[in-house]
Amino acid sequence: MSAHPRLRPVLFALLSWCVLAPAALSASSDASATTYYVRTDGGNDEQCNGRADAPYPGSGSKLDCAWSHPNYALPANDRPRIDGGDTLIIGPGEYMIGWGSPGLSQNSLRCDRSSLYDCYLGSPPSGKADARTRILGAGHDSGCKAPPKLWGTERSELVLNLQDADHVEVGCLEITDESDCVEFHADDNVRCERDSAPFGQWASIGIGAKNSKDVWLHDLNVHGLSGRGIMAGGLTDWTIERVRIANNGWAGWDGDVGEGESSNEGDIVFRNVEIAWNGCAERWQTGEPYACWAQEEGGYGDGLGTGKTNGRWLVEDSRIHHNTSDGLDLLYTDESKTATVVVRRVYAAANAGNQVKTAGNALIENSVIVGQCAYFHGKFDMSDGDMCRAYGNALSVGVGPKQTATIRHNTITGEGDCLILTAGGNATSRVDILNNALIGQTDVTASDGDRRSCGHYADESEAVVTFAGNAFWNVKDDQCPPGNVCGRNPQIAHIDLADFDPEPKPGSPLIDQARQPTSVTSDFHRHARPMGAAADIGAIEYQGAKTASPAATPSSDAAQPVTSGTAPATPHEASSALAPERSSAWMIGSLAVASLLTAGLAAAVRKQRARRLEAKA
Repeated sequence: MSAHPRLRPVLFALLSWCVLAPAALSASSDASATTYYVRTDGGNDEQCNGRADAPYPGSGSKLDCAWSHPNYALPANDRPRIDGGDTLIIGPGEYMIGWGSPGLSQNSLRCDRSSLYDCYLGSPPSGKADARTRILGAGHDSGCKAPPKLWGTERSELVLNLQDADHVEVGCLEITDESDCVEFHADDNVRCERDSAPFGQWASIGIGAKNSKDVWLHDLNVHGLSGRGIMAGGLTDWTIERVRIANNGWAGWDGDVGEGESSNEGDIVFRNVEIAWNGCAERWQTGEPYACWAQEEGGYGDGLGTGKTNGRWLVEDSRIHHNTSDGLDLLYTDESKTATVVVRRVYAAANAGNQVKTAGNALIENSVIVGQCAYFHGKFDMSDGDMCRAYGNALSVGVGPKQTATIRHNTITGEGDCLILTAGGNATSRVDILNNALIGQTDVTASDGDRRSCGHYADESEAVVTFAGNAFWNVKDDQCPPGNVCGRNPQIAHIDLADFDPEPKPGSPLIDQARQPTSVTSDFHRHARPMGAAADIGAIEYQGAKTASPAATPSSDAAQPVTSGTAPATPHEASSALAPERSSAWMIGSLAVASLLTAGLAAAVRKQRARRLEAKA
């Protein structure tokens, strides 16, 4: 994650979007826990006690009826009216968060006319490991078809506050604002008003968290904020499932909450998430992205980025696309600690920087990585200088001493400098590149010579790199180490970036040709591997009638890994894939739309660097 201007030092958290969540997982085991209710026709804290899902009848006090706003449960004076382990159910409708909203505390130390930006919800009280505090939208247990909307106003620093909150569940909510502006934007017509009230109906951050553990975010739609969708660091054991983070003006998920405070611990899990179009403003009434920007114009644009972090990171079954800088940036894992990264069944495409970046011990498998880094050319007001940052390498992997990265059964294409870049490490480090389909395109960062993307490049790295069972096609200098399928058209459904679809056609040389054994037992769609005599090369296992594909003719014995340096004899198996469970719910290629890039775009401002390619067949 590159340096970027800070908004305000905040201490905040994460989110999700709408699908059925098993009620059994969220039921409290504490018999004394209370369920409270908020609904638009409820009353204030004098009229209702919040303990019944019923409207305020119009007269009376301290009645069994719902509150009219979440402020009554989680007031800005940070003295909540619910206890740890309780449940707050928010009814359908819209709830404004910020100055002027119902139920703002009259004795808050942070929210008053001189600091309207601090008029956000208080943090929920921490629950227990077996009895989470729950903040849920009505319908959370029946598919979350109409989540309540919490929207920030009057320059509110954030909408939902999870500062210092442990053992918390948040689900079935829409979190946004009702303004088209972006904070600090380079365009005066897009920039939010910050200098004098009224500021407008915008908020900076959707969910903020720091120093928080055991949190489950699910079924959330966090979109259209003027700054970050989620700003959260210093976390332990967070799970984010079925969450959409989109169209936030600075970044999707920003994990840099301050030097020395941002590192995470335990299991950090992202499952079935969509992170898209961050670095773009959102037309709040239509959801249309516009005024996209990134670092050359003073913005940021990562889909997900962190500060220096530890933790066991798992990102699976997710879509990360059309962000204005890097898509998934996990390059700042702490090499001195025990951080690990697993990227599994991820579709990463059309991000303007690198699609996926990892560091340290890592496994990238069964993913479709489409490095269409110049997608934004001529679109959404994006500056050409912000496209194909860091040369637009599709996958960037760093390793340290005694660390291993395994890249297996992926389909990777791109129009940047290289499909795979590896960096760092020494002779004790290794990178295993196994059974991948590596499909080159025209390199838009090149100005002369062979203007195809390279397959792999080691950037000032002494790590041992092992190649086995991969298919190389249309890459710079026809790079193809021995032991791999060389120079054969992969015959996939659509090879152009405009509608890239990696599904093998009948007779594809990818079918049954993954000669390097691995423990991967399913593919990108969770279909079983192998379907034929052997597994297929790439992310997709061919499911059609199995006609015998022409025998692959690798440059030497495909069963023997080929290494740069002195590799160990047996390729490293980082972890086994999950057993097939269900098909993916979305179509490959539906998100990657046409690149309008002409050859040489962005190369004019870069010098073509000398490249040390791996040994060729």
